[in-house]
Amino acid sequence: MTDPVTAQEQQNHVPAPAADAVAAQVDSATGAEPTTQAAGTDNAAPVDGAAAAEDRSGQPSRRGGRGNRRGGQGGRQGAPANGGAQGPQGGSPQGSRRVPPPVLEQLAGFYPHLFGAQFLPLKRGIFQDLQEAHPGIFEKEELKTALGFHTRSTRYLQVVAEGRQRHDLQGQPVEDMAPEHVHHALLEVFRRRKPRDGEDMVAKLRRRIGQAYEASGLTREAYDALVRGRDEKANALLDEAFAEVAERDAKAEALLRAFEASGSTVEQFADMYGMDQRAVGQMLARARRPRAEAAAPAADTDVDAA
Repeated sequence: MTDPVTAQEQQNHVPAPAADAVAAQVDSATGAEPTTQAAGTDNAAPVDGAAAAEDRSGQPSRRGGRGNRRGGQGGRQGAPANGGAQGPQGGSPQGSRRVPPPVLEQLAGFYPHLFGAQFLPLKRGIFQDLQEAHPGIFEKEELKTALGFHTRSTRYLQVVAEGRQRHDLQGQPVEDMAPEHVHHALLEVFRRRKPRDGEDMVAKLRRRIGQAYEASGLTREAYDALVRGRDEKANALLDEAFAEVAERDAKAEALLRAFEASGSTVEQFADMYGMDQRAVGQMLARARRPRAEAAAPAADTDVDAA
């Protein structure tokens, strides 16, 4: 969010990414050498080690529509960003809008499945892959700048925040997205988002953090060690997300015990308590997962002993 936070908006205020994660460098996934930016340019968030492209005046990077301009450098430059995104916010001048580097037009032409209408997270070392695939086509610094612009865009951060896998030049998934990259992308995407009337952005972000934590498959301690930074508000939000997940786990476990004691079918149990059958099934499955995971090592031990 870019507008000043008033007293009435305090509850909707999304914390900025942790201070130790504000990295002024090109996305490490590109494989390019980190570059230090001059003060007063991009205020960055640590997504794959990337800086988020939003200048300190509060004007976010505008980019989009490249899926309709795949003809290389001959395409239109300076088109409205993010598929017709909103105009400047927070009083930023119209002239602060950033124009995508021309190299991005070439990349969209070569790889529309990565840089076109839809974005995909890029594999680590994509910078070197592009240089090897197109020798003499891209100047090193221009390619580095273009990839930095791309990975700092809101559209790119959104697919990272969704936890999608990294992809190679052929558009094939090659590795999972690191949990800490997903977490910091979530913080940055929600920080840029302007809430609608009555929309509780903090509650939504807290829920998304909880979902990302559960999807990681890590213990609370391991996940915490990866994503916790210096920003106290972001850390408080993380703790609240952990608490919500723990509360859901406790409710699911209580429901499972009641279900097992009832001797009923899922349909009968749901009808007995006036609950949705599908919701009951999901909660029972949630409660059974930890039991199955706890039993798995024991089963492996028994096999080894035999």
